[in-house]
Amino acid sequence: MLILLTGTNLPTPLYRGYAERFGFSPLFVTLIFAAYVAVLIPSLLFAGPVADAVGHCGVLFPAVVVAALGSLAFALAETTWWLFAARVLQGLALGAASGPLTAARTELEPTGDHRRAALVSTVASVGGLGLGPVLAGLLAQYAPAPNVLPFAVEIVLLAPAAAAVRALPASRSRRPWRSRRPEIPGTLRTVFATSGAAGFLVFAVIGLFLTLVPTHVATLSDSDNLLLGGAAVALMLTCSALAQLMGHGTPARTLELLGLPLLAAGLVLLAVAGGFSSLILLLTAIVIAGTGQGLAFLGSLTAVNQAAPAERRAGVLSGFYVIVYLGVGLPVIGAGFLAASAGLLAAVRYFACGVAVLCLAVLSLLARAHRRQPAAPPPAPDDGAVG
Repeated sequence: MLILLTGTNLPTPLYRGYAERFGFSPLFVTLIFAAYVAVLIPSLLFAGPVADAVGHCGVLFPAVVVAALGSLAFALAETTWWLFAARVLQGLALGAASGPLTAARTELEPTGDHRRAALVSTVASVGGLGLGPVLAGLLAQYAPAPNVLPFAVEIVLLAPAAAAVRALPASRSRRPWRSRRPEIPGTLRTVFATSGAAGFLVFAVIGLFLTLVPTHVATLSDSDNLLLGGAAVALMLTCSALAQLMGHGTPARTLELLGLPLLAAGLVLLAVAGGFSSLILLLTAIVIAGTGQGLAFLGSLTAVNQAAPAERRAGVLSGFYVIVYLGVGLPVIGAGFLAASAGLLAAVRYFACGVAVLCLAVLSLLARAHRRQPAAPPPAPDDGAVG
């Protein structure tokens, strides 16, 4: 999972160079990113039942091969359509692998500790999201062939990943293949709606950071250093991971009630930093937003996982993941249109302020629900993570 997510996030600091090379706008960057999400969601929903029927390796090994083809397409890119094709391949690979990898981690945890398996999932997911931009920025800035070498390294790393997949033991059970769609029981709809809205917003911020923030950082710092943009993304995700580790075991609603105002405050600071062209304010905003993002996401996932009936948990969580991935993909298209019409700095400012207002609106709904409900029992072990 770490290697797959590293590969899918290698393009983050390179988009500015691609835009100069191929002559496209920030809007086009967000559309390339959205294409990845558009194929990831159906791949996610389709691959889980297939893996149940044929075993983890039957899905994971082809996913690794498709991921290698995506990296190869990036390395060979000669036009913008190569970039679209590469992102589609990466979306198919990650969507197909996410469910089976989560199931395999849970099944193969030596002591049967699902919470520890979930912790590994969180670290691997956030680690890949942060490592990809840093690795690509480092190689593109200080090594030759900036648009080729990062993806060549990813292809090399995928070889031991493929070997590890082939070495996995057979799954414990086999079920006949059947299509699966997200299922939301009526009693869960209030929790699902509020926590799903929180999950959508926190990953809308992830989408913004993975597409437009690296260029935003370069503009504010007046620097062309590609590592700087990747490091800004990694800083936000590192703060998110640390916040999740520190918040582990805290009641779900408490995490959401703490995380959403922090995320809103970080986004407002992000907008202010652009207005004052202040790199110090920008770094402060990234730390606060990353902390809020981590707490709010952990809280929203735990709330849904807690409330879902055991016999329908997989379907409920699939629905939650779909909302999260839509949060990554859809709002950044709006940010791209804003950037095309009003400029990058204004687009980031409007986007940040708009999402901050929505965070406070969801916070208000959660606070009301929290006052009406009795204290929740201790969190149930997590079933998976989102990449």
